[in-house]
Amino acid sequence: MQARAALASVLAVVLALSGCAQPRGSIHAAGGPQPIESTTPPTPTPRPTRTKPPKPPLRPLPSTLPSGLRRTTGVKPVALTFDDGPNPTWTPKVLDQLRAARVSATFCVVGHEAQRHPELIRRIVREGHQLCNHSWRHDLDLARRPVAEIRADLARTNKAIRAAAPNAPVPFYRQPGGRWTAEVLTVAKQLGMRPLHWTVDPQDWAKPTATTIAKRIHSAARPGAIVLLHDGGGDRAATLAACPHLIADLKRRYGIARLR
Repeated sequence: MQARAALASVLAVVLALSGCAQPRGSIHAAGGPQPIESTTPPTPTPRPTRTKPPKPPLRPLPSTLPSGLRRTTGVKPVALTFDDGPNPTWTPKVLDQLRAARVSATFCVVGHEAQRHPELIRRIVREGHQLCNHSWRHDLDLARRPVAEIRADLARTNKAIRAAAPNAPVPFYRQPGGRWTAEVLTVAKQLGMRPLHWTVDPQDWAKPTATTIAKRIHSAARPGAIVLLHDGGGDRAATLAACPHLIADLKRRYGIARLR
């Protein structure tokens, strides 16, 4: 009996020293088993959302065209203007026709296209035509935006034009879509450009036939008219096909002159 009691005492001491009598996960003495850590990932702290400040609302367009727009040549001869280029497909062909007819025109160029095709800007100037700023990307709502945005757009376009033809004057600005406001007129004048509108719009941008384009111009033209046409912004095959007839018709009736 005494031997069994002694053996039980020894076993109790061994178990106590090994920690086996302690339940798992309890606080242990140094050297004992460590608590089992939770495997559940911590909940991430939500990141604050950043909201962009609202853009200022666009100002309304005036119900009528503002005063101060150039809308006639001021003399009997009419003027031809070509918008939305330069385009590598259509602009060279328009220039070829103007050279063959011995007439000059005004090219209202988009800054982004002028930057892409500087050689066409140089050819326009070299062959005696005028340049007109027509905004950077033909933004129809440009005139309704904050004045600082208008100024930056027009200045960027002028910079691209002058990078291609450093000494070429840019005497005119034409608002895309003819959607003028007093603010864009003011900015254009501050940058040394006269706001240029038109008298005759055959809507060649809508791709009517060449015959329709020529007939519309013939019917609407008057002495001193400024004719709106396009050499960029899409397929201008009909405009190109109409040019020989409409140029000959306008030369015969009124003459075609460079804007001054």
